[in-house]
Amino acid sequence: MTGKVGFVSLGCPKALVDSEQILTELAAAGYETADTYADAQVVVINTCGFVDAAIAESIEAIEEALDGCGQVVVTGCLGAHKDELEARFPELLSVSGPQDPQPVLQAVQSYLPQVEPVEHYHLGPAGVKLTPPHYAYLKVSEGCNHTCSFCIIPSMRGKLRSRPIDDVLAEADRLAAAGVQELLVIAQDTSAYGLDLRYATRRYGDRELASNLQTLCVELGARFPWVRLHYVYPYPHIDKLLPLMADGTLLPYLDVPLQHADPGILKAMRRPAAVENTLERLLAWRDICPDITVRSTFIVGFPGETEREFGALLEFLETAQLDRVGCFAYSDVDGAAANALPGEVPEDIKRDRLEILMSVQEEISAAKLARQVGRDVEIIVDAVDAGSATARTRGDAPEVDGIVQVTGAEGLQPGMRTWAHVVAADAHDLHAEHVGNPVKID
Repeated sequence: MTGKVGFVSLGCPKALVDSEQILTELAAAGYETADTYADAQVVVINTCGFVDAAIAESIEAIEEALDGCGQVVVTGCLGAHKDELEARFPELLSVSGPQDPQPVLQAVQSYLPQVEPVEHYHLGPAGVKLTPPHYAYLKVSEGCNHTCSFCIIPSMRGKLRSRPIDDVLAEADRLAAAGVQELLVIAQDTSAYGLDLRYATRRYGDRELASNLQTLCVELGARFPWVRLHYVYPYPHIDKLLPLMADGTLLPYLDVPLQHADPGILKAMRRPAAVENTLERLLAWRDICPDITVRSTFIVGFPGETEREFGALLEFLETAQLDRVGCFAYSDVDGAAANALPGEVPEDIKRDRLEILMSVQEEISAAKLARQVGRDVEIIVDAVDAGSATARTRGDAPEVDGIVQVTGAEGLQPGMRTWAHVVAADAHDLHAEHVGNPVKID
């Protein structure tokens, strides 16, 4: 008899990696995954607790699982508030915090012991993955040393804890063996990788390698066709990665969480406030690697943001000409220092500013994508249907950026890298014709 476990994964890619680790542990222990609450004997929910909307989604998921199954294990960022959750939902089987699969496995096993233990359970080299087979997230560190006033991640996930480079590369080799074509490197602050280890040297194979970001990127670039970096702060040492992008070792792509552009707001956020340095760094990056794609995320409506500060943010967008931009309206997060700041912005003004910012960025994006018309671009295929394909360029990360709709896609398969000729563009996506030379997946 094999127990069936339902699973709900919420939140960011970092939480998704945690979910993959938990599911791998459960599968290795012999548990099957149930598709519905009705089929599940117990449900695990990996929650998010970053902003109010995420907390509400997590609470709703807990309520639905209790109604649909009745036996629920909670983990993840919201699980860091164990006392509050147990007071609200005393029927929960277990509550534990993020990045630790063992309490989850123990809770499931205590409620649903295996009648027939699985002796030879075979998993692929990469374990259970929640992404399509051709791309995967690789988390290189946990926690964060920043004290941003709007964020409570350090209180939930702790201080920076980098994985030694041999540990990271061992996982990377498993992913490569599983056929992963695109590796998305993530952390709360990827650019700080190795700092807490003092960039310690570790032996991997017959070589001694330093646990620093540049060495790691060189090694990953030798293993995967596409390596994409997320959550990278614009520190000076990041400049050393640009030649790796120019020579094809890394994708020419950086996800840089800037959050705002007004020095006063950045200071209140406890973020680096030298906006002119950021603009200079962007220009330097583009000089080294002209086809670099830079993505960022911003917050509007932060306490103290007047029309002047918001105008500074819009001016920055016009000057910086970022390729990809996400934005959300500020909301109080329980336990965040920003809650005590004066100058609360009304909700209707937050919504208006969000719409204005995204409208400005939409014009920038449309103009940038229009310049791609008539060019051949390298793409990776995500899905194929009736002779057309949904794909992405080197400048598009899955889920958060644009897509390429490709015609003439006969013979293509998800995960293939090939070339397409761009025939049209809109504000977010490209339309192209397949021109051949696909790289088959091993």
